[in-house]
Amino acid sequence: MTGLVVAVVGPTATGKSDLGLALAEALDGEVVNADAFQLYRGMDIGTAKLSVAERRGVPHHQLDVLDVEEDSTVAAYQAAARADLAEIARRGKRAVVVGGSGLYVRALLDELDFPGTDPAVRARLEERAEHHGTAAVFDELARRDPTAAERIGPRNTRRIVRALEVIEITGEPYSASLPSERYAIPAVQLGLELERPVLDERIGVRVDRMWDAGLVGEVARLAPRLGRTAARAVGYAELLAHLHGESSEDEARAAVTSNTRRLVRRQQSWFRRDTRITWLDAAAPDLLDRALVEVVAADRRLDP
Repeated sequence: MTGLVVAVVGPTATGKSDLGLALAEALDGEVVNADAFQLYRGMDIGTAKLSVAERRGVPHHQLDVLDVEEDSTVAAYQAAARADLAEIARRGKRAVVVGGSGLYVRALLDELDFPGTDPAVRARLEERAEHHGTAAVFDELARRDPTAAERIGPRNTRRIVRALEVIEITGEPYSASLPSERYAIPAVQLGLELERPVLDERIGVRVDRMWDAGLVGEVARLAPRLGRTAARAVGYAELLAHLHGESSEDEARAAVTSNTRRLVRRQQSWFRRDTRITWLDAAAPDLLDRALVEVVAADRRLDP
């Protein structure tokens, strides 16, 4: 028996990739990415993707599987990543899921089905959002499904449109299709946390390193091909605005830092709602040992 799937989750800049890699080495495992933008080939610096050398020979799945022109979908990720989990288990290895995209983690591990789509309905709603603004479609969602509106928030146009599309197609609240805390794939989730001042400092250092590593050039090379999904990633959206003459490079850099901090707050809010996550201090010198204790304990609860 390979044991439970191990998931390392939490906000950006807490060291998930490093811990996930260390756990995979300690547990004879393989890593499955659950970061929506690390799916894309070429989006390396801005997503803090581990290079091949940095992976130290540990197999990684769901990295570099999409071209930047393509739109990623949670449903497609769920199918592909679950196939990876099945294959890893078949080889007798331990799967270590690593990522901060909360809905992708939940789609992979939890009972979550995806309603169908209707291109005509989607196009009509997208046109309404474009002409009347995100606030207008959010207000409609708040009237029709307050629970979904609260969970999605007023700024995520794509998810607001998707929620309204599902409501129109199914006649049911979109919130009925949101993930619940029921595992489809038994797992132990380890969340990494840091005190806010420490995390804010790490974000600043992270952005500095990305700039030094050539993030501006990476975005410039990808810009002609970036599709709708990829172009929204923090670090890419701000530099696209700069390349289009809408801001200076210094302004873009400051925006990347502030928007990364906003992203972190949203990630913290999302993951904190999941009561199954065991939280660990990301700055602890014995972090790996603490994580392994939690994995062993979870395995024993599953198979005493």
